[in-house]
Amino acid sequence: MKKTAGLFFATGVLLAGLLPLPVRAQQTEASGNKEFEILKNLEIFSSVYKNVEYVYVDGANPGKMIKAALDAMLRTLDPYTVYIPEAEIEDFRIMTEGEYGGIGSTIHYRDGWVYITDPYEGFPADKAGLKPGDKILAVNGESTQGKNVSDVSAMLKGQAGTKISLTIERKGNSKPFDVSLTRQAIRIKNVTYSGMLRDSVGYIRQDGFTQGATQEVKDAFLALKAQGMKYLVYDLRYNGGGLLNEAVDIVNLFCRSGLEVVSTKGKIDNRDNTYYTTKAPLDLEIPIVFLTSRGTASASEILTGAMQDYDRAVLVGERTFGKGLVQNILPLPYNAQMKVTVAKYYIPSGRCVQALDYSNKDEQGMARRIPDSLRTLFKTAGGREVYDGDGIEPDLEIEPPVISEVSLSLIGKFLLFDYANRYASKHDKISSIRDFQIGEAEYKDFVDFMKDKDYSYELPTEKALEEFSEIAREDSCFDMLHTQIEAIKTQLAQLKQDDLIKNKAEISRLLREEIVSRYYYQAGRAEAELQDDATVNEAVEILLNPERYKAFLKK
Repeated sequence: MKKTAGLFFATGVLLAGLLPLPVRAQQTEASGNKEFEILKNLEIFSSVYKNVEYVYVDGANPGKMIKAALDAMLRTLDPYTVYIPEAEIEDFRIMTEGEYGGIGSTIHYRDGWVYITDPYEGFPADKAGLKPGDKILAVNGESTQGKNVSDVSAMLKGQAGTKISLTIERKGNSKPFDVSLTRQAIRIKNVTYSGMLRDSVGYIRQDGFTQGATQEVKDAFLALKAQGMKYLVYDLRYNGGGLLNEAVDIVNLFCRSGLEVVSTKGKIDNRDNTYYTTKAPLDLEIPIVFLTSRGTASASEILTGAMQDYDRAVLVGERTFGKGLVQNILPLPYNAQMKVTVAKYYIPSGRCVQALDYSNKDEQGMARRIPDSLRTLFKTAGGREVYDGDGIEPDLEIEPPVISEVSLSLIGKFLLFDYANRYASKHDKISSIRDFQIGEAEYKDFVDFMKDKDYSYELPTEKALEEFSEIAREDSCFDMLHTQIEAIKTQLAQLKQDDLIKNKAEISRLLREEIVSRYYYQAGRAEAELQDDATVNEAVEILLNPERYKAFLKK
């Protein structure tokens, strides 16, 4: 109902500009001037489009040209207000409903082809025996060469129950082979992993806020309680958000009924709403630590912000993204839609966490950050000081580990991925996730594997040295400095040659996670990642120290 009302209002504004002059004369001079500007620019746009269509020498693609114009127009606002043509509606539906028809696997692009990355356990790709690293040569006989991930993803998706044939090339097989699959309704989980970290500490990782997120959290929570959970680590790192009502309902799992969770304020009255907890809570007492990152945004910030404002949980990690805006989907003619920012939201203390001011952009069109001097002090229910703007500041800030340049190269060039595939082809099984480790023999095998591989990368120092060399050439002093510059380059090259050894611990950890996923799928990878996660370990220590936990929540 709210979306319909919003559509009628927007339509009414457009129609008002076309009403007879006597009606317009009753309006203020300011609104009359704005209507004139709208009509003038629409007429100019229409004339430009017609001239291009009728006389442009090479002809034009009307749909492509208009979409480019709409995209450029909306880019002057914020990055969340976008035009959605009919061809892209399905992708946006997946983002809110979390369900699609497909084969159940992630894919990636490299060297002009698309490859299987991670089949989901128990879904068609997994049942058909597809493996990470399989190259998709064709879908239903149509070659995929040169097609990107989006193109191939669209080919793989379809109505659940329909048949699809893939032509696959696999390392170790002498020739390509065909695989027949039946598409299935794939439900993207919001809770991607849950389990016990220690005898009494449970862990829930939530990566989305699509329909049904609250029920998934509730089910995971109750299952952990049945295993003896007395403390909870709730991981929302890199969760970009989703449906506002799911965030409200999850707050309600841990807070009493009748509390305000979030309010929205927009340009028009029907975008002003306040959302409360309305149901009986699940657990009001269990100590909780929420994990946050710079990728924690939108609905995730509503959840973590409300829990902080009511002093119901301790927040650990990085400052959150700072997206205090609400979007609605509005229908357009010919089955198109637009996602438009309609309101700002305010969490219980009264603060808005929006970090960027999209109404105040610089000369390059970049939104300005809200300066610290303009941030306002608010207080939590218990009297703790908190501030608006620039996201939500955690109660304990922990910087994430910095990954080495060599590891980034190994990941980006799919060399860890390839080695894990090679390892899995030689080992039918591995020990349990907690027991499996990369030992000396395994790491030596990996280093041998890397001998003929290109994992070159540019250090920041090398980039700076190249820039210095260019400046030296411009200043005509390069010949004098040439010997020293070349000596530094040689030293840097030698440093990089030793990177596989110097970063052995980090690379071993990444290798372990990649290999574990070949046997225990995405859930296994998540469990493996937790074992060396400094932020998770700190959260556990806080929970197991009641006095320290309470100290974070005191005024």
